[in-house]
Amino acid sequence: MIPFLHLGPLMIPTFGLMVATGLLVAAYVLQADYDRRRAQFATSGYQKSGKPGHHDEGFLIIGIAGLSGLVGARLYHVLESPRELIADPSVLISRFGFAWFGGFLGGFVALVFLARHFGIPALEFMDLCSPAAAVGYAIGRIGCLLSGDGDYGVPTTLPWGMGFPNGVVPTTQRVHPTPLYEFFIWLAIAALLWQMGKKAVSGVRPNGEIFCCYLILTGVARFLIEFIRINPRSFLGLSNAQTASLVSIVAGTVLLWAIKSRLPARKEGDRITERAG
Repeated sequence: MIPFLHLGPLMIPTFGLMVATGLLVAAYVLQADYDRRRAQFATSGYQKSGKPGHHDEGFLIIGIAGLSGLVGARLYHVLESPRELIADPSVLISRFGFAWFGGFLGGFVALVFLARHFGIPALEFMDLCSPAAAVGYAIGRIGCLLSGDGDYGVPTTLPWGMGFPNGVVPTTQRVHPTPLYEFFIWLAIAALLWQMGKKAVSGVRPNGEIFCCYLILTGVARFLIEFIRINPRSFLGLSNAQTASLVSIVAGTVLLWAIKSRLPARKEGDRITERAG
């Protein structure tokens, strides 16, 4: 693996490089989704800030939410082991160790405030951001793979098993390359959410449905991946990430039920005209 790239006197961590790449690609995806919804926002009277002709909303949103997510991911990871934090407070600014659920919480809080800034209902705004979030996470996982930071899985004899002898957390055993699994799974989730967004633009899907599917699908994916990860177990034999995943699945399911229950009954084939906000 390649934890660092050496360019003359510069030493660039590959994890940070891929996180930056993930944020950039996510910004392009978000901007594309924003642009295809722009007319819808205008006719709905949304977007009290932002002016016609601006095409940089995606980069602003991802920039703020991405930084908030990184802070949340780092804090969540550190607070999972409070004794280590007390023993060495400098772990707060380490370049390694980021928790997926903490990143989600940090980004989510930022997005709630950004939704108010742009004058877009929160659920519709979360729908807008969900495909981009999945893409960004997928690319960021390649950073974990390149750096060999311990996010890999348990030993395996499968032909695609990988060793990380030069990783930040080295191992010479062939193990499950779980970051690679997550890369492909999250890209598939992003593609599905993007296709759902096409129907949302035409008004055939209620606001919030895409976000709910994001919560459910990513929660299920992470819950299953954790069975072959090396993370320690805690509550009922589950890892902290699995517990967080269950929270995500339940929250997404309950929210989706609440959204669906607010829609009036329609005959089969009719378009949904009421949008739940």
